[in-house]
Amino acid sequence: MLQILRRYGTLIGFVAIVIFFSVMLPATFPTLKNWLNITQQLSMLTVVAAGMTIVMVMGDFDLSVGSMATLSGIVAAMLFVAGVPVPAAVAIALAVGLAGGLVNGVLVSVIGILPFVATLATLTIFSGVAFVLSGGKTISGRAIPPDFADFAKSGVALGDVAGVAVSLPTLTIVAVLVVGLVYILLEQTSVGRRLYAIGGNIEAAHLAGVAVKRLKLIAFSLTGLAAAGAGLMYASRVASANPTQGSGLMLNAIAAVFLGMSMSEEGEPRILATVLGVLILGVLDNGLTQMSVDSYVRQILVGAIIVLAVAASALGKRSRR
Repeated sequence: MLQILRRYGTLIGFVAIVIFFSVMLPATFPTLKNWLNITQQLSMLTVVAAGMTIVMVMGDFDLSVGSMATLSGIVAAMLFVAGVPVPAAVAIALAVGLAGGLVNGVLVSVIGILPFVATLATLTIFSGVAFVLSGGKTISGRAIPPDFADFAKSGVALGDVAGVAVSLPTLTIVAVLVVGLVYILLEQTSVGRRLYAIGGNIEAAHLAGVAVKRLKLIAFSLTGLAAAGAGLMYASRVASANPTQGSGLMLNAIAAVFLGMSMSEEGEPRILATVLGVLILGVLDNGLTQMSVDSYVRQILVGAIIVLAVAASALGKRSRR
């Protein structure tokens, strides 16, 4: 019984949360409309958490993902103001994320700075650049092209349900595609196997001929790219960009990965388990919001969830030794 709880406790907890809110909010929570809304709300976090999973597979962290998401949105908005076409602005903003991730990779793998210290520093730098570029103000209104803003409002029609037209949000589709790509990378390629080898024992991986430095550069670069993509998704969804909009992404992304790790027998990050972690956080937030629970209480719960997830993962590792 204890082994089942260790292995499937996170999944059981998710089912329990869904049942609880479905009973407490029967008219709104279990509806298809609400669940589609949840997937759209979680699309940005899913993309960031997918990128975070890549670096955490190696045993590293990237604390700068939230500020990178913010910076990418600001960069795109500033380019829109300058009259740059949407495709070019989006490409440049994504390139900024890729470059920022590469900087993190250089600091960690080439210079040898601890990931926590390196990405904490770049978190501050990226956030500061975003404030400087925007002047500390929100960029919105006519500065945001309709084509860019409409992207988040669009979707793929699923047909009629009970006489109501239902569509799958475009942002949800993007998130699913990103998760699929990360799954292929980590679970179906030699690069993924080497990343897991680094996380299992970096010295043994190095002695086995694994290009540790190069793979760390790739992993951090992809994480920065994912964060930039999430920032663009958020800017499209709210049709604006401000220098604080990505502030909560980092904590929630790490929480989601740790929640997923508690399901792994080896205590390793797995992308599909990370998605479950994202769903737990999103469903909890959605339900508590509908019940008018204060946002600060929700933050306390997220912190408690992180502690429980890390504790469960640690206990699971001890039991297997």
